[in-house]
Amino acid sequence: MKILKALFFVILTAAAAQAQPERWQQRVEYRMDIDFDVKRSQFSGKQSLTYYNNSPDTLGKVFYHLYFNAFQPNSMMDVRSRTILDPDSRVGGRIQGLKEDEAGYHKILSLKQDGAPLVFEVSETILEVELAKPILPNTSVVFDMEFEAQVPVQIRRSGRDNAEGIAYSMAQWYPKMCAYDYQGWHANPYIGREFYGVWGDFEVTIHIDREYIVAATGYLQNPEETGYGYETEGMEVKRPGGRKLSWRFFAPDVHDFVWAADPDYTHDVLRRDDGLVLHFFYQKDENTAENWARLPAIMDKAFDYINEQFGPYPYKQYSFIQGGDGGMEYPMATLITGRRNLGSLVGVSIHELMHSWYQMVLGSNESLYAWMDEGFTSWASTDVKNYLKGRGYMPGKPAENPYASDFVGYANFAQSGFEEPLSTHADHFVTNSAYGVAAYTKGAIFLEQLRYIIGEANFRKGMLRYYHTWKFKHPNPNDFIRVMEKVSGLELDWYREYWVNTTHTIDYAVKSLDTAGSRARVVLGKVGVMPMPIDLAVVFQDGSRAYFNIPLRIMRGHKPAQEGGISYTILEDWPWTNPTYEFLLDVPPANIREVIIDPAGRLADVNRENNLLARP
Repeated sequence: MKILKALFFVILTAAAAQAQPERWQQRVEYRMDIDFDVKRSQFSGKQSLTYYNNSPDTLGKVFYHLYFNAFQPNSMMDVRSRTILDPDSRVGGRIQGLKEDEAGYHKILSLKQDGAPLVFEVSETILEVELAKPILPNTSVVFDMEFEAQVPVQIRRSGRDNAEGIAYSMAQWYPKMCAYDYQGWHANPYIGREFYGVWGDFEVTIHIDREYIVAATGYLQNPEETGYGYETEGMEVKRPGGRKLSWRFFAPDVHDFVWAADPDYTHDVLRRDDGLVLHFFYQKDENTAENWARLPAIMDKAFDYINEQFGPYPYKQYSFIQGGDGGMEYPMATLITGRRNLGSLVGVSIHELMHSWYQMVLGSNESLYAWMDEGFTSWASTDVKNYLKGRGYMPGKPAENPYASDFVGYANFAQSGFEEPLSTHADHFVTNSAYGVAAYTKGAIFLEQLRYIIGEANFRKGMLRYYHTWKFKHPNPNDFIRVMEKVSGLELDWYREYWVNTTHTIDYAVKSLDTAGSRARVVLGKVGVMPMPIDLAVVFQDGSRAYFNIPLRIMRGHKPAQEGGISYTILEDWPWTNPTYEFLLDVPPANIREVIIDPAGRLADVNRENNLLARP
């Protein structure tokens, strides 16, 4: 009987473990053949999409994104861009003014499911498809599509003839299956904000006039035909005759595919010691030649640091491509405007590269959690740039607190009345400014304050663990904070709940310094709604300092007492409900010159004027 009970316990334990599998996700395999007409800036396409339903759900419909349809007068993107309180200057009313041959479109000519014709409806930027047969769980189907498209004049991200004269910046250029996950379909109309995709393999063939050089996501499969510096050293290049060349690319385990084409691209290549190949495509002229020539060596050093601090880059190449309207990230590549000074060029290159970790590999739903991509990328790119400056690899001097301007910008906006919670869907922010502050600034501060809460070593360890635990799995905010809880041993749900779900602000004050017998009594006040642990410095009359850390009781612990070269005395926990907190020092008040809350400036305190009390 004991043996049977033991066996039964083992079976139950195994079943419990199996009841908590890794989060499922769908998979796609695209095969596309594109015939491009550069005279009309139009192309015809054939797409074969194998779709794997790895969900426990039966799907009766599917949805595709048709992004180019946003670039038509009176589209949702056009109306949104013209009516929002603070329009994006790159867009404004430009879509409304597009002529017929300047607008963009996707026209679906036919669509079949395993050979059976399908009924579909175009709802502007979303294609709604009724299936011939439901897609059962753990099965796959093949969708065959024929479509036509016109490339719009470059306005936002994608398009032709950008401001720097790049012929084609081909982002969001193909009918793309919408994401389906544990929260259901994400068939959001395109109004110019964020993206969410399904990982899979892309095989893309582009037929375009032979004078054009093509840069793209993925590995070129026929360099012997196209040449142009694609690892062709020592290779006999045999270009076929005819007006067009065919460029064949393969990209594994990506959730999007970008390409660009221009007849005047210069193509530079750097092969790193670890085998990673870096490609650089740009128009060489007096505005670009010197800085783009210096960029490869700098990015080589950047990759060394990034791989060590944030996890190894999982692909075999990355391309920096002049194009687009600023900087925009894609798998294995970025589109960036190129006529910049060196500092700006390196800065945008690093920022867009860091998206390879937080959007291309981790792949959170950027529409729901833009801050998990833009904010994390902003924090990391600032960290990388500060490292490079500190070692003389890029222009500028390293900052003791490189996030100081983020804290100031956030504090000012938090008191403007326009702030919205990070939990707001990217499309639904009332202003572009509120979206920008939330996604970029407040998202970056989320990490910097977390480093303050749990300590440098725990934070660095946690960032690596997050990457290795959740790569290629679409993590959500709780997934991230749980990693940091496990690494630090602290309870951190309160921090996520306050910082992400609310706009409550942090404001702590030194209220008084008086006498309690022969000792000094320090009284602190919690003025703002959001609680935080407190670092405190006491400056004595001789200029020496003592440092203290006051944990929150709901943290169930504290950061290391030795942190950043400073030894902290850990004081009693502060219950978050209590508006004041006091402690005693074994010195008379006359020996104290100043009491300072957050002397390092790493707390997003919206009123720093009450953080210091100085004796007269």
